[in-house]
Amino acid sequence: MVEYKVQIESWEPLAEAKNDIFNNEILVSIAQKHNKSVAQVVLRWLIQRDIVAIPKSVRPERIKENIDIFDFELNADDMQAISTLETKTSVVFDHRDPAVAKFVNQHRIGK
Repeated sequence: MVEYKVQIESWEPLAEAKNDIFNNEILVSIAQKHNKSVAQVVLRWLIQRDIVAIPKSVRPERIKENIDIFDFELNADDMQAISTLETKTSVVFDHRDPAVAKFVNQHRIGK
């Protein structure tokens, strides 16, 4: 991606709160250690990996919380622990599924 100057983006970086992400023991432990929320830890993990995070919220306190991630840094152990949670599948939707691709294509803006 770097070679071709493509920026990786994380849409739905908090996975729509699926898989009980906000109660995940690893994330909760790291959040407590840094006196941050699980959401802040996840967003910081993405930023430290040079991934643009696009969180969504309509609640002012959550919007503020989502941007308040630049006053701490995850160490190598934190980063590795979070990496163990990778499942290589989307919990939001699988863009490789033909039915999902068809749905997305049918709902494009301006179509």
